[in-house]
Amino acid sequence: MFVCGQTVYDDAHLGHAKNYIDFDIIARWLRHEGYKLTYVQNITDVEDKIIARAEERNIPAEGLAKLYEKRFLEDMEVLGVKQDIDMYPRTHDYIKEIAMQTQLLLDKGYAYLSDGDVYYDVDKFKDYTKLSGMKLGELTRHRIEAEEGKKKQYDFIIWKAAKPGEPNWKIKVTYKGKEIELDGRPGWHIEDTATTNAIFGPQYDIHGGATELIFPHHTNEIALAEAAFGKKPFVKYWLHTGVLNIKGQKMSKSLHNFITIRDALKKYDPEAIRFMVASSRYRSPMEYSDMLMKSAASKLNFLYASFGIFYNMKEVKEANTDSEALEIANKLEKDFSVAMNNDFDTPLSLSALWDAITKLRKLAEANKSIGKEAKSVAISKVLEFAKIFGIMEHDWYKEPISEEALEQIHAREELRKEKKFKEADEIRAELSKKGIALEDTEYGPVWYFEKRLKKSN
Repeated sequence: MFVCGQTVYDDAHLGHAKNYIDFDIIARWLRHEGYKLTYVQNITDVEDKIIARAEERNIPAEGLAKLYEKRFLEDMEVLGVKQDIDMYPRTHDYIKEIAMQTQLLLDKGYAYLSDGDVYYDVDKFKDYTKLSGMKLGELTRHRIEAEEGKKKQYDFIIWKAAKPGEPNWKIKVTYKGKEIELDGRPGWHIEDTATTNAIFGPQYDIHGGATELIFPHHTNEIALAEAAFGKKPFVKYWLHTGVLNIKGQKMSKSLHNFITIRDALKKYDPEAIRFMVASSRYRSPMEYSDMLMKSAASKLNFLYASFGIFYNMKEVKEANTDSEALEIANKLEKDFSVAMNNDFDTPLSLSALWDAITKLRKLAEANKSIGKEAKSVAISKVLEFAKIFGIMEHDWYKEPISEEALEQIHAREELRKEKKFKEADEIRAELSKKGIALEDTEYGPVWYFEKRLKKSN
């Protein structure tokens, strides 16, 4: 699986986080199901935006790219994404392969040279719009730059001639029987195909990216790869994630409406961000709001608190609660698997996990003990499937809440029902002195130890 990675000219934002977490969950599930997955995500470190930002700051483009690559990988490590990716190939390490593919395209008549630039001749590739479904005449209305030297406006750049002060490499190509040295840098689209051909060969299984990349980026990748390497289809399965919107507009650097991952992590635990992402289908756009993020954090708290009650339930050799606990665990496994195998339906599988933990909590609250083996099976299943989302990986549930505190929480709920809010607030204050925070939600009271979940409050 190859997923289009980060262009490293600035810090990544929550829109990027959604994309990479979506594919991380997919990767975890494929591996859970026994697939031997090689997951590659590239780093674009040669690109117009990098050069422009470096010029703004009066620093070398290479230095800017290295700085933001480092910060991006740090963000991915905190979010639990980096460890599941096998390779992060960088564009500048594949110039030789890009030159080779450029030569193949020139040799086969799919590319032409114009004043040191190499362009792809779109009219020569008959299936150009098969991924986007657009008609060729529509392309001029969709992110097509008019440049001198093109035969058609919808032709796209393969190799850019060098400009003063920009990063550049010298490559040699043969065109119309003459060997020519080109001084410049690769265009964006060929970077990915040259890289994946070097790693996977001319065909591989899954290519992922955001829906906004369908045209022109992924459309151009297909044209580049299938024309140069001759294998169709270039990719067997295309997976596209919905974008993250904020106030109805796509979160993006160009619109200045973004929240960086780093800023979000100052307020929320990484697992809360992952929970938020998993609550929506990967293909669907998501509307971000502070309320949505706070809701995800609150629900995560609820899962930890609820699972903690079951986890700390008294163990015996056998108990009459065993069959119910095993039934809950078996249902979780079945429902979770059916949902994830239906095009990675994370909201439905998350619902199955939520249902199982809630039922195990009720089981623990209604009974004094459980058999050791049945309890172990239930705990194992919950953690196994929570791991697919990258949640419940802290050991917070292992710290028991005292029976006295639980009784106070239940007593407070009864007072609230009787509208005795002053007395209820007094109990909340007493619990706070013990380091236990309470949060009232639509699904009941959530409690957690303040010292460990401050970011998720």
